[in-house]
Amino acid sequence: MKQLSSFIRKEFRHIFRDIPTMLILFILPVVMMFLFGYALSTEIKHSSLGIVNLSNDAFAQQFIEKISHSEFFSFSKQYSNQKEIMAAFRNGDIKIAVIIPQNFYEDLINSKKSTILVIADASDPNSARTLVNYTEQIANNVLLQEKTFSNNTSNQNLVSLNLLYNPQMKSSYSLVPAVMGFILTLVCAMMTSVSIVREKERGNMELLLVSPVKTTTIIIAKLAPYFLLSVVNFVTILLVGHFIMKVPVNGSLFWIVVLSILYTVTSLSFGLLVSTIVKTQLAALLVTGLIYMMPSLILSGMMFPIENMPWLLRIIAIFTPARWFIGAIRKLMIMGVDVRHVAKEMTVLVCIMFTLLVVSIKGFKQRLL
Repeated sequence: MKQLSSFIRKEFRHIFRDIPTMLILFILPVVMMFLFGYALSTEIKHSSLGIVNLSNDAFAQQFIEKISHSEFFSFSKQYSNQKEIMAAFRNGDIKIAVIIPQNFYEDLINSKKSTILVIADASDPNSARTLVNYTEQIANNVLLQEKTFSNNTSNQNLVSLNLLYNPQMKSSYSLVPAVMGFILTLVCAMMTSVSIVREKERGNMELLLVSPVKTTTIIIAKLAPYFLLSVVNFVTILLVGHFIMKVPVNGSLFWIVVLSILYTVTSLSFGLLVSTIVKTQLAALLVTGLIYMMPSLILSGMMFPIENMPWLLRIIAIFTPARWFIGAIRKLMIMGVDVRHVAKEMTVLVCIMFTLLVVSIKGFKQRLL
């Protein structure tokens, strides 16, 4: 019994001395519960809304007040016409818009056909479908509170729908650009960090200390294969998505490639940075998965809308490169916008890429000195 207790104490000491194991046992479950508990929500809340009110009657005012105070929408502003609404969609200012026509309520109570036009960004079909249902429900509730409209009004369809960018509501339009980001993250960040750490474990990195090879040459040689593999993966996904899954490429192919290269270099830089910090392949997998892969999956808008998340997760999402890449690639591929409409996303990616690249190269040089 004494011998058994000694071995148990020894195992506990080994566990407590191994930092990666401690992270897996105690930190990872807390982080997963925090992310999955707050970020994974099927509800759609605080979606940006634009309104064009051409009616200005009592119903329109009541409808606007009701929808602007709803938890499902975040009221952006009132626009003058549909042209301004379309510009707001291209800029990413709104996700859904409502246009109330002239004399809407008067025509409705006189048994004339009249509908509210709802325009939704269907590049994310699940969110668009939910937002349209919310809008229809609010419109019906406002009308039910009125006592003056005729009985046959309740049988009318009060909402006419215009789905932008994805009128067929195909989920592949949303998933294919997101999968691009996830695969580039997997190949670039995780595989790069693990491969370099594996060389350190085998002692091959020590040989570089006595070689005449420059540090930049070593770094480029380590990153080049994974960069080329990422390009192959990107081209493969793009071809499969376009020709087999029928996902359109509406925007400039040149800027799509430039954006993908920015994100690839960013992920490679993070993998290089991890390899300068950790000493084992297990630790490299843990750090990359916990700090880069999981946020890329949960906090990028790939699966769940960022605006639904608590403020702390929204702040963390700002520093998640996948959030900016997926948002920009969807705009370029599905919405077909001009590059100036993704200037913000590309600027943020360049800043993150430059920061990671400088820190990782500096850390790598220090490891070789």
